[in-house]
Amino acid sequence: MALDQVDRRILSVLQRQGRISNAELSEAVNLSASACHRRVQRLEADGYIRNYVALLDARKLGVPTTVFVEITLQTQADEVLDAFEKAVARIPDVLECHLMAGTADYILKVVAENTDDFARIHRQHLTRLPGVAQMQSSFALRTVFKTTALPIT
Repeated sequence: MALDQVDRRILSVLQRQGRISNAELSEAVNLSASACHRRVQRLEADGYIRNYVALLDARKLGVPTTVFVEITLQTQADEVLDAFEKAVARIPDVLECHLMAGTADYILKVVAENTDDFARIHRQHLTRLPGVAQMQSSFALRTVFKTTALPIT
């Protein structure tokens, strides 16, 4: 299904205000409430909208430290990649894992309480990941900006 401009406006509003009522959304995109509701249902059914979530404050939840971990594997054999990906997905402190092109095979985004907590995560989880040859961790000093909103054109 191709997206038209109304679909794009709906997606743009929803990704910034996921709890907006259908009445408010229909007004924001200049559409009747019933037509807006049908479009949202279609966008959900077609997989454009995967889920609705609450974005939480890491600092208030006690995990203000963000660490980016570059991981190089011993080999890129399919079974090693699969084992690594399954194992890393089970670590609750890892928010993101990306297979990379470049010097590292993967980059992880990890949250922790502080450097001592990251040392625990490193020791208990990261060092036990299968197939790892090398790791390099970089601590974020400050988040300049952060968004989950995708560009919709």
